[in-house]
Amino acid sequence: MIFRKFLARTPWYGFCKSLGHYPDYGWWLLRGKPVRSPHLVKQRAVREYAARFGLRVLVETGTYYGEMIAATRRSFDRIYSIEFDPRLARLAQKRFAPFPHIRILQGDSQTLIPALLATLGEPALFWLDAGYYGWAGSQGDNTRLSAELEAILRHSLRNVVLLDDARGLDGRNGTLTVAQLTSYIESQFPGRSVAVLHDILRITPSSEANVRSPQPA
Repeated sequence: MIFRKFLARTPWYGFCKSLGHYPDYGWWLLRGKPVRSPHLVKQRAVREYAARFGLRVLVETGTYYGEMIAATRRSFDRIYSIEFDPRLARLAQKRFAPFPHIRILQGDSQTLIPALLATLGEPALFWLDAGYYGWAGSQGDNTRLSAELEAILRHSLRNVVLLDDARGLDGRNGTLTVAQLTSYIESQFPGRSVAVLHDILRITPSSEANVRSPQPA
């Protein structure tokens, strides 16, 4: 871990990432694919599920520095990314201003997701990555996560949800476990399947025809 942190601060690491190569991915493979996966695996999951379900709209919570947007901007016709922190939102708005199909929204995703859902005319892929368990320097808000999932899954369109950092669903600090959340979703939203792979909880329409199972990275 110390070596990896040192590597991430070197110019070589930044140069490799700018070319689309991720040294942390190789380190992850060498360590036997531990639970916490590198960002490249997450980018691949977003592109894979968009292709599998024919989704051309991405809704992201937790813009941060815009790494997911930058990696997937050519895979979607429209991208909406919600960032609570005003400074980070302004930075992202400036960075992605040249791309008219990308909108950076500043505010609370618990409020903005229902508003976005009301405007969508087609199913979307939701990438939920907003520090729900108290990571990314914020206090966890499990009520917010529940409200967002309810809004997305009760929507008339068959949206697909990818929730990052599934390891945070461990029953501690008021969170549900993966088993509890899976049971709730499958009982309350018939036709939905829940799976976890590489620390990403994946909620998909289970009745979709000709859909392949997710492949390990």
